[in-house]
Amino acid sequence: MSRNSTRPLSPHLTIWKWGPHMLVSILHRVTGSGLSIVGGLALAWWLAAAASGEEAYGKFTAFLTEGWGLWLGLIVGIGLTWALFQHTFSGLRHLVMDIGAGFELKANKFWAQMTIVGSVLATALLWFYILEVK
Repeated sequence: MSRNSTRPLSPHLTIWKWGPHMLVSILHRVTGSGLSIVGGLALAWWLAAAASGEEAYGKFTAFLTEGWGLWLGLIVGIGLTWALFQHTFSGLRHLVMDIGAGFELKANKFWAQMTIVGSVLATALLWFYILEVK
């Protein structure tokens, strides 16, 4: 394929100045994929255990509440919760941008940072509530 030398090349990634809006855009894609894959597997495991009877469901809950399974369950649970909040807040930011608002550089950076801060705070508050009530 030939290139017209009178037309400029598209700038490479090294030319662009990294910003929080770029991170949030990438995180939106990653969290969406993570939620669908990891969340889907966790849901399928839970449904299979619930459908297999009381003994299978007991083994499932025992695994996630004792020993190293507890830590694995907490890591996956907290990770999925953060991913859900991050994806939701980022999706709301994209929805606002789809109507034409929030493209100014300061507003774009501010709301990108707020999606990250909001998702971390919402995750921390939810898990504090879950672990305190327990």
